[in-house]
Amino acid sequence: MHRTFASNWTRVSIVSLLTCSAALASIGCSAGEDQAAQSESEALLGDALPGTNATTFADAKANFAEVENAAADGLGPIFNANACGSCHQNGALGGAGQQIESRYGTLTGGVFNSLASTGGSLRQLFGIGGFNIGSLNCNSGVDANPAAGATIFAGRLTTPLFGLGLVDSLPDSAFDTLASREPTAIRGVVNRFAIALPNPLDSAQHTGATRVGRFGWKANVPSLAQFSADAYLNEMGITTTSCINGAANTAFATENRANHAPSNALINGCPDDAKPGTDDDFATETGCTGANSNILQDDVANFTFFMAHLAPPAPIAIQAGTAQDRGRTLFSSTTLGCNGCHRSDSDVFRSTSAGGIPAGIVFAPFSDFLAHDMGALGDQIGINDGDSVAATRRMRTAPLWGLHSRNKLLHDGRVTDRGAAILAHAGQGAAASAGYAALPLASQNDLLAYLNTL
Repeated sequence: MHRTFASNWTRVSIVSLLTCSAALASIGCSAGEDQAAQSESEALLGDALPGTNATTFADAKANFAEVENAAADGLGPIFNANACGSCHQNGALGGAGQQIESRYGTLTGGVFNSLASTGGSLRQLFGIGGFNIGSLNCNSGVDANPAAGATIFAGRLTTPLFGLGLVDSLPDSAFDTLASREPTAIRGVVNRFAIALPNPLDSAQHTGATRVGRFGWKANVPSLAQFSADAYLNEMGITTTSCINGAANTAFATENRANHAPSNALINGCPDDAKPGTDDDFATETGCTGANSNILQDDVANFTFFMAHLAPPAPIAIQAGTAQDRGRTLFSSTTLGCNGCHRSDSDVFRSTSAGGIPAGIVFAPFSDFLAHDMGALGDQIGINDGDSVAATRRMRTAPLWGLHSRNKLLHDGRVTDRGAAILAHAGQGAAASAGYAALPLASQNDLLAYLNTL
């Protein structure tokens, strides 16, 4: 879809603005180094990173909040929400959400089966219903609940986006370092995946090349650009193409269909939705030449820019000798060892200029972004068909920064009580759970007081 903002931001100007952002990040400019050295505690929830072009950020934010339409934008045919901001809203635009999306599957021959022929493993909750194409009366239908053959069901809570541009900027070696520092008993798995859609502002990303997965509950998404296009398709049903190095990227151009495998073909004589075919075929429209040879589709570019430039959450200041201070000591104690996975290594968590953000920002996400076997707490949903049962139990360590602005906890939002969330840890998190359970009530309250400062 063509976006029109007050600033009259066109597709050509996206190139210049993002190129400017990348250039500023790479050379620092006169004020850039001072701004990059700022602590994340100086930012309010939902603020932009220091040095971010305010107009560009505002335009991208508006696009992120914009409600999509079936006829004009291609919403659907099946979807979970009609705007990014409908899900990412807690605390500020870009935050965690209240929505719980549905996943399903089964075990076939002892390994995971996503039931892809029925549209799995993601079940979209809504359909656009009836729509007309000329004289043809069509209906999107809705995904069956439960899907035929499904025996495993899981929920996934919307994750917050604050500070993720800093994480996206890290090289793969950063995550290898974090894994190497973890005790064997709790060491996470560094997931690596092929890049389906690279970010043109990161010269190290290439279509088909591998990159460490660092986003999503399964740590299976390698970049914010891919995260954006994937969510636009799978959560809103809007298909796009982009231009990467002069070629069309069609990784997110095929529609999801109710109770069917993804397809843009006619089903029972009807097209996919009210805007048949790829909803915004940017690659065909532009030819991927000239200024448009290496650029994301404009909505995807906006979403990526907004997420990449969201500042991390500000922790609440702690006074010495308080319950919060005592809880901070407990968090890193051998009794609990929470910091074994919920990490804040200052020598590793330092942004680079990859993706066009300022370099040198030190941040503390309280996560290793690795996948851990969480035993009974794992959601039993695989990333790929054929995943072992052990692989289906792996979940990414949830970043704890911004915890004070969130209510629903764990991957499926099953609890709101922080103590209950700790006690639910199993598998590689079982020792921390047992350690917490053995603490005196006063010490438990100290730890919870500390967590409420994050």
